[in-house]
Amino acid sequence: MQETPDLHGAYPRLDADEIVRLAEYGTRRPTRSDETLVSEGDHDYDFYVVTAGTVAVLESGEVIRLHGRGRFIGELGQLTGQPAFFTAVAQDPGEVVQVPIARLRELIVAEPWFGDMVLRAYLVRRSLLIELGAGLRIVGSRFSTDTRRLRDFAARNRLPYRWIDLEDDREAESLLCQLNIPPHDTPVVILFGDRILRNPSNAELARVTGLPAPDQATTEEVCDLIVVGAGPAGLAAAVYGASEGLDTVLFDAIATGGQAGTSSRIENYLGFPGGVSGGELAERAVIQCRKFGARLGIPVEATTLESTDGSYAVRRADGARARARSVVIATGARYRRLAVPGLDRFEGQGVYYAATEVEAMACHKRPVAIVGGGNSAGQAALFLSGHASVVRLFVRGGDLAESMSRYLIDRIERNKAVEVYLRTQVRELLGDRSLEGIVVEDGRTGERHTFETNDLFVFIGADPCVAWLAGNVDLDEKGYVRTGHGDALPLETNLAGVFAVGDVRSGSVKRVASAVGEGSMAVRLVHEHLAR
Repeated sequence: MQETPDLHGAYPRLDADEIVRLAEYGTRRPTRSDETLVSEGDHDYDFYVVTAGTVAVLESGEVIRLHGRGRFIGELGQLTGQPAFFTAVAQDPGEVVQVPIARLRELIVAEPWFGDMVLRAYLVRRSLLIELGAGLRIVGSRFSTDTRRLRDFAARNRLPYRWIDLEDDREAESLLCQLNIPPHDTPVVILFGDRILRNPSNAELARVTGLPAPDQATTEEVCDLIVVGAGPAGLAAAVYGASEGLDTVLFDAIATGGQAGTSSRIENYLGFPGGVSGGELAERAVIQCRKFGARLGIPVEATTLESTDGSYAVRRADGARARARSVVIATGARYRRLAVPGLDRFEGQGVYYAATEVEAMACHKRPVAIVGGGNSAGQAALFLSGHASVVRLFVRGGDLAESMSRYLIDRIERNKAVEVYLRTQVRELLGDRSLEGIVVEDGRTGERHTFETNDLFVFIGADPCVAWLAGNVDLDEKGYVRTGHGDALPLETNLAGVFAVGDVRSGSVKRVASAVGEGSMAVRLVHEHLAR
């Protein structure tokens, strides 16, 4: 097997001088043939640079990568505290530079050129693992709501996994027989070779895969800042809060990144001329949060906000309570659902609200339908056009320019795989157990047309996530959080020291850049509040 070529910067090669500099942080040592350097499931494993011989990267016993001199071994989880989703084995006698994980973190800070290179490589490697279907195995029926829940959770949190469908995958039945698991116990998650979780909760899956654990501070402890919601605005608030010395806690009910985390490519975000995926942007921010000492928790759902003894308490769904002197509300908004009969039957079985790598793989070479005329719909159309046979974009309005950025419109108009239907709405969903087609109505003529599709993506606006505030915070007529009224600071709600940022805030600009700006601005206002 030949050495794996460098794929999009995933496998850069260090030169002799760079290896010498790295060796100052670790030790050179020989490797034996078939020596295991990293085992799947290992936590806090060391960083290796190959200086002689070759090292194979294996997944489920199969060689997926082969690396020679100058290549380094590792993956994104090494920086985020997750276990290894691969095994690394020396193919023949050779030599490596071995750097302990603690020294690796020192090295990343001390040598910016190295930190940038490793982070860029690790982000691409995680994407490659996801595309490969490495990592976890989720075994369950496509008609199971729990199977869809686990797949969604893994996708939103950028966990590499492969889904084995009980309905038509011959491997599934054989695998369950080998493991002595009856079908009614599915879905199951198989990880690290032999560990089996039977229909785990999201919290349980998060724990075993190394996602940030909920903060265990007691109710007597009062931190400086709690940020609820880990979209771009919440992540920015946490990064700036922690970097400026505030004892900061951040949690989210589902995953970091918010709605932006499901975007395949954000091309108008400052500083990324080639575009950046929402998942990558979130992963970079999480690493920054860890760097500055913010405490993260995934998944942690906020249920109430209470005022007590000059501070605020955020009660969580698990019964625990966190207290702080200030709070940033960054819970964003959830996509609206289509007003179409029978929608519930098809959600997760053909109707989706995000276009990630998971959905893209599922609709390979099939016709796809998208409803919506905003940037999210446009980004999804362009992303899915590289996977589907045709993408049909149905827009209620008469002009894409009413709600979509010009750069997206230009690219859609040039893309032969995307068909745009203006003044058109979905009226009916067809199918038995899963989606088979849709019926749309032309708003100009009233005519109805049927299109075959197994995949319908819905991006028709969003509603604010404010139910947990339970009337304690003033809302506008549409349910968004009011800020900056009367003597309040900008971004401050009617409760002193409680701020709202991003999509959940009344009057906010629904763009990633503005959300990040509001999150960072909120921290300056928190300082003002604490000083008062």
